[in-house]
Amino acid sequence: MTAAHEVQDIWVVAPDGVEIAVRDHGGNGPALLLLHGAGRNLVDWELVGPLLAEGHRVVAMDLRGHGKSGGGGEPWAFAKVVADVGAVLEELGIAGAVVVGHSLGGMVAACCLEGLDGTLGAVNLDGHGMGRVEQYVGLDRGYVERRLAEVRAFADAAMGRPLPGGGLEGVLAYNAAMAEELGIRGELLETGVRWGVGEDANGEVYLRPERVAGLGMQEAMAGIDLFGLYRRVRKPLLIARALRPNPSTPGMPWMDELMAAYVKGLHADLDELARTERWVEVAGVDATHAMLLERPREVADLVADFVRRVGAGEWGVPPQRG
Repeated sequence: MTAAHEVQDIWVVAPDGVEIAVRDHGGNGPALLLLHGAGRNLVDWELVGPLLAEGHRVVAMDLRGHGKSGGGGEPWAFAKVVADVGAVLEELGIAGAVVVGHSLGGMVAACCLEGLDGTLGAVNLDGHGMGRVEQYVGLDRGYVERRLAEVRAFADAAMGRPLPGGGLEGVLAYNAAMAEELGIRGELLETGVRWGVGEDANGEVYLRPERVAGLGMQEAMAGIDLFGLYRRVRKPLLIARALRPNPSTPGMPWMDELMAAYVKGLHADLDELARTERWVEVAGVDATHAMLLERPREVADLVADFVRRVGAGEWGVPPQRG
């Protein structure tokens, strides 16, 4: 049995003075920096991090405006977060780390391939955003545009607002139900929720990020050209996609159809990307978007194999012909 690694929480100051919360999982070997998704925090890596630390140096961080990191009252931008990543890597002496991100964190990880010279490679775990209208196969363009506008408006309205009704207890109850449906440990979701709670001047609680950062984050995700980025990269990039649909969204009965149409178009585009781009590979994970909690060993093995292949120079090598 592998001995447990000592876990430490530290703070690193970003170039603009924002304090970034970091969880050092310890370990020895190739360095990994782990990034979470939108509205989430470093607690999401509590199952995968220790598995990776069995053979790697592993660090997780809260994106600015999330968890315990600062920056919630300032505009959010990918360039700022990439600079935060660079500051953490430099402070910990692991500038050559592979950056691994889930959801929004996966999008940031891909951006690090362009924005940070020392980054050896990146893994994007199901970080696709809401995509482009034309990716919603079989649905009318106008219908898709209206539905996406509804999703965006719902997210914008909730961003940084005090929790209604039952407040935090209502959020915890919802997460407990989702954990049961997905077959994962409810206490992990509860710990994550509590790590990401903020309190305003009136003593009312809300889920981070704060409104200014959150709205900027939404705008940044809507504006990024991910596939353009993927085609520009000249470093190893692994893109993992969830192979199972997410649970239905309460109050949005049309969301299942919308997401099923999007998955068809997204997977077709990812398959084409993998066929045509030397530096990009695409893999599947037998899970919903919550893959870090549902399939921690599968995710850890996928990342470890990527790191091994990058280190061995096996990634991006054209096949031998003749």
